[in-house]
Amino acid sequence: MKKPVFTGAGVAIITPMYEDGSINFDELGRIIEDQIARHTDAIIICGTTGECSTMTDEEQLAAIKFTVDTVNHRVPVIAGAGSNDTDHGCALAAKSAACGADALLMVTPYYNKSTQEGLVAHYTEIAEKTSLPIVVYNVPSRTGVNIQPATLEKICRLPQVVAVKEANPDVAQAMEKINLVGDDATFYCGNDDLTIPLMVLGFQGVISVLSNVMPAETSKMTSLALSGNWAEASQMQRDLLPMVKALFCETSPIPCKAAMSMMGMCRNELRLPLIPMQEANQQKLADIMRGWKLI
Repeated sequence: MKKPVFTGAGVAIITPMYEDGSINFDELGRIIEDQIARHTDAIIICGTTGECSTMTDEEQLAAIKFTVDTVNHRVPVIAGAGSNDTDHGCALAAKSAACGADALLMVTPYYNKSTQEGLVAHYTEIAEKTSLPIVVYNVPSRTGVNIQPATLEKICRLPQVVAVKEANPDVAQAMEKINLVGDDATFYCGNDDLTIPLMVLGFQGVISVLSNVMPAETSKMTSLALSGNWAEASQMQRDLLPMVKALFCETSPIPCKAAMSMMGMCRNELRLPLIPMQEANQQKLADIMRGWKLI
């Protein structure tokens, strides 16, 4: 089996910002330290939750380099470097490697509506041009394309592809993918409401939005699952469900940033076209957070 980049709870970390939209590196540093202190197993920087789609390449690489330097090898740093332009993705992958990232998170091409054969060609090109381990990111609700099981089997035969972040809620298809891919890749859940159900099936952890707000709890839940304590892990999954639903009641990371702002972790600043959370939804989120004594 290919060596996992991590097992357990990886955080799809937010990118804190100032009012003018620039990256607040002071807040990012504090958030990273808090995540490590609360036992997060990996930091995923410049993913969907990090709003990388509205960053320039220079900003994205600055965030990756800052994270690598701040983490200083304490946990793996996985850099989001995906693009709907294969050449651009290859360039970002190379520059992320130069920043010191431990692995790459490479989302499927979005908007173009690639064929399944095109997906294989896309990941083959990237794999041939990087020495870093690749985590394939399948998130059909965002990209408009789903990696079919037979396609994923081909992609995971590539030596550089070591893992899959599966953010497709089709559990039956997830089972089929695990059966076909076997030991060629580690699977991570990309949906916080399905972490334990998918770990039961063989996933080795989660790349989590929830972990921004509740890193210790997310880490504990996945640790329980990895140690075979399914009853307690499942109870935690059920207990955390209202929080997860609240964090996704509007487009992520809108609620996540609202929650972290209420906790004093960052400003509630997003880049257009994302806007702050609606007041009614924020009040519901705050009520759930009070129940967990987060605020």
